[in-house]
Amino acid sequence: MLTRPCKHIEKALSSMLVAFMLLASLSACSQSTTSFTDQTSIKIGYSTSLTGQFSADGKALQQGFALWAEAVNQRGGLLGRPVKLVGLDDGSTPARVTANYQTLIEKDHVDLLFGPYSSLLAVPAAVVAHQHNDTALFAPTGNAPSVYKKHFDNIFVVTLPSQQNLQAFSYFILSLPQNMRPQTAAYVSVSSPFTTPQVSASTAILEPTLRTVYSKVPYETNANIALMAKQIAQSKADVVVLGTSGLADCLTFIKAFKAEHYNPKAIVATSGPDEGAQYINAVGSSTAEGMFTPNSGWYPHAATYQNAQFVQAYIAKYGGSSQDISSTTSEAYAAGQLLEQAVTQTHSLDNATLIKALHSNTFNSLQGTLRFDANGANTIGIPNLFQWLQGQLVPVYPFTNAQANPEYPKSSWS
Repeated sequence: MLTRPCKHIEKALSSMLVAFMLLASLSACSQSTTSFTDQTSIKIGYSTSLTGQFSADGKALQQGFALWAEAVNQRGGLLGRPVKLVGLDDGSTPARVTANYQTLIEKDHVDLLFGPYSSLLAVPAAVVAHQHNDTALFAPTGNAPSVYKKHFDNIFVVTLPSQQNLQAFSYFILSLPQNMRPQTAAYVSVSSPFTTPQVSASTAILEPTLRTVYSKVPYETNANIALMAKQIAQSKADVVVLGTSGLADCLTFIKAFKAEHYNPKAIVATSGPDEGAQYINAVGSSTAEGMFTPNSGWYPHAATYQNAQFVQAYIAKYGGSSQDISSTTSEAYAAGQLLEQAVTQTHSLDNATLIKALHSNTFNSLQGTLRFDANGANTIGIPNLFQWLQGQLVPVYPFTNAQANPEYPKSSWS
C-alpha cells in the first residue's frame, strides 16, 4: 500500500416539450423577511436532463440551480429583484435542448440563461443562445474541446477544460516508485465529446511507460459493456481508465469486474464516482474503496467561495451529509455565483455588457477562481484527483492539494 507523505493533509419528462416546465419561483422559505426593491422577477432559464441517459446528473444540476436561487433571494435578489427559475426537461437529447432554449428565449422571454448538463448538450444550447442576440450562457458543464472549437464568445464554463481532467491521475501513476509502478493499462471511452478527449490525453501520457493491453476508444453508446469488461479482465491490465459519461456505465463496468473477480491495481472513471450519494448507495462503501475520479477542485471541505454556506444549505434542503453532494450540483451553483457576480459588477442584465465583463474580469466560485479566454474556457486552476477512502471522497493528488494519502494498489472488491 502506498504511503507517501502528504504536505497539506490538514487543508482543509414526457415527449411533449411543454408538458414538463418547471417554474420555480425560488424566493426562499424566508421570503417574508426578504425585502426586494422591485418585485418584478428576473427570469433565468435552463434545460436539464431529468429523463434519459444523463438523468442522474440532470437532477443534481437542478438541485444546484435551486440552492443558488434560494440563496440569492435571501440576500435580496439580483439588482433588488427576486430570481425565478424556468426549467425544461431535455430528455438528454440535443434536439430537445435546441427546442428548449428556443422556447425559453422566444416564448418564456427569460432574462438570462444557464447551460445544460454535458458537452453534448452544451453545444446546441450555445448555438441557440448565439443566434438569439448573442445571449450569454452561464454553463456549469460543457467543457469538452468540441465546445470551445465553436469559438462562441457567449459561453462561459465554470469547470476546467475536460481534456485536462485525467492529467492528475496519469501523473500520479508515473510518480510511483519504480518497484511499485504498474506495467500495463486498459483504456475505454464511450463516444462522447466529454470523455474521449480525456482518455486520449491520458493514453498519450501513460503509453510511453505502460504497455497498452486493451483499448476501445471510443465505444458506441449501445455497446455491450459487460463484454468489454470481461475482455479487460482477461487482459489483466494493472490500470484501467474508464471514460464514462454517467453513473450507469460506470456501475455496469464495476459489476462486471466483480463478477470476473478482476481487481486492477488502479481504476479511474471520468464520471460516476463523483456523484456522491448516488454512487455510494449504488455500489456500497466497500466496493467504492480505492476508486479514483478526476475533479476540477470542488469537494465538501474545500476552502472556496461560499462553500460552507453551500454545503449547509444542501443538507438543510435535501438531507444527508456533505459526502452526498454531487459535484454536478456544485458546478450548477458555481454557474449561479458567476452570473450573480457579473450582474452585480455591471449592474446590468444586458448581454453585451455582461459578456464584456465576463471576458475581462476574474470571479470567485465553489470551483475556485474563474477567468475566461476568448472561447469561454476557464483558464485558472489545476485538475485534481479524488479517491473514495473509507466512505469519503477526498482529494489525493497533487500532493500539495491532498487531504489524504492515495491508496495504491486498491483493495480487493468485497
